[in-house]
Amino acid sequence: MIKVSLSNQIARILLDMLESDGTTEIQRNELAQSLGCVPSQINYVIASRFTPEQGYLVESRRGGGGYIKITRIGSDVPTMLMHTVNCLGAAVDAATCRAHIVNLHHAGALTVQEAKLMLAASGDTALRSLPQPLRDSVRAALLKQMLLTIETKKG
Repeated sequence: MIKVSLSNQIARILLDMLESDGTTEIQRNELAQSLGCVPSQINYVIASRFTPEQGYLVESRRGGGGYIKITRIGSDVPTMLMHTVNCLGAAVDAATCRAHIVNLHHAGALTVQEAKLMLAASGDTALRSLPQPLRDSVRAALLKQMLLTIETKKG
């Protein structure tokens, strides 16, 4: 018998809930109780598997009857590109930048050539002449501008 990890089980449940319309609201405590786990396990799965880099928006509301709302970002190219631009902060590290570019390519929003150019332009090798504290802010600005240019072309 194959044993499925609790994290995989939680992720599968959440993905199933997202299947119909791309959004779901859960009450963390109720889900944890039904699975026989602690609420922090639900938080861990959401924080690690339902991130903006992976194409999800997560909103939470605390207090009486609080909930967590997970929304899968639209699958059309302009929506994916604009979501990525909007979720980028003032700075982005090389690994996060790479994850965004690779995920956009896998989702069909970027061609192989576009992804390669973006990876080259935003990588540490291209930014090595900048002082380390500036690299992440310059990388974020570059990535945003490249995505906006592509969105304009494809939108």
